[in-house]
Amino acid sequence: QVQLVESGGGLVQAGDSLRLSCAASGRTFSGYAMGWFRQAPGKEREFVSAISWGGGSTIYAEPVKGRFTISRDNAKNTVYLQMNSLKPEDTAVYYCAASRWGAVSEKDSDFGSWGQGTQVTVSS
Repeated sequence: QVQLVESGGGLVQAGDSLRLSCAASGRTFSGYAMGWFRQAPGKEREFVSAISWGGGSTIYAEPVKGRFTISRDNAKNTVYLQMNSLKPEDTAVYYCAASRWGAVSEKDSDFGSWGQGTQVTVSS
């Protein structure tokens, strides 16, 4: 089992940027894909982005393509989500998740460990 702690959320204005971080502990970090999901009030949790174990493969949900960038630093056991040109519809609790596998996936059933979430609020 891996423990995940997100940070970096906050209240920003539309057009601003934020960088979320997720620190992992308790399991070999470099062997597994990592992902970000989000859940807005009254909506189901949705996939945002994922990165393969080595960082060579990334995938993004359509609403965030071109604005968000996922990266990882295996030496620091940390995965990041750089969010640019934020929109009010990006407002949600963002969750970091560790996959059971090394390859990227957007299915939340492929992710076995989850962080507690960090709130991102974008005002118009």
